[in-house]
Amino acid sequence: MYGVSHQQVEPFWQALRDKLRQLGMVEVPQELSWPQDLPQHWQRPDLLLSQTCGYPLVTVLPQVQLVGTYHYRVEGCSGANYSSWLVVREDEPAERLDDFRERVVAYNSRDSQSGYNSLRALIAPLAREGRFFRQAIASGGHYRSLEMILEGLADIAAIDCISFALLKRARPQAVAGLKIIGRTAAVPGLPLISAAGTPDSQLAILRAAASAMVNHPASESLLIGDFSLVPRTAYQRVAELERQAANAGVTAL
Repeated sequence: MYGVSHQQVEPFWQALRDKLRQLGMVEVPQELSWPQDLPQHWQRPDLLLSQTCGYPLVTVLPQVQLVGTYHYRVEGCSGANYSSWLVVREDEPAERLDDFRERVVAYNSRDSQSGYNSLRALIAPLAREGRFFRQAIASGGHYRSLEMILEGLADIAAIDCISFALLKRARPQAVAGLKIIGRTAAVPGLPLISAAGTPDSQLAILRAAASAMVNHPASESLLIGDFSLVPRTAYQRVAELERQAANAGVTAL
């Protein structure tokens, strides 16, 4: 789910693939796949390893098994938890979320914790009759949301702190002209998952290999710092944020 480009992720996959084979996993795909339909991909019965978001995990993926969660060496992260930055134009005079009432927000997708669910919970106490923003536009991705802000098509967005850090390091010009005015609540980070039918023996190898990657040079480009097995119960914090917004009468941005 992370990486400014596919090419940035490929070396990590190649190293992880080699570790899986060294640990005894025979049937490992040679190539990394980049599915367009992520919800369908995450629910495949033959899914070996993927990374999902905490929001779909608690809403539509009760059957998948958790492999573990990477920790990232990024401001906005603490251990396995992460949050999103509230990003606006640098020349924007407003400094508080409350100042963006009746403005335009961009979000990556409705099934995103970092770009949608987290922000919805944040605006809930500020909303009037279930509304806060004048318009909410689906951008299709965090990086496009940032472009929309710079282009004047949107005024604010909640951007995953890891995505923001990766973009800032790889393409600093892409975040020039932007500033951060706040952050969302912290929740457990994006988990690695495997299909419900993955045998325990394979699950153990997946965890061992994923953990071993923490010390591999290929992890540095993705800002990975540690790995742990976060229990599924910890991800209920994501569902709590959704309930908090719903209880305040806010069901959408």
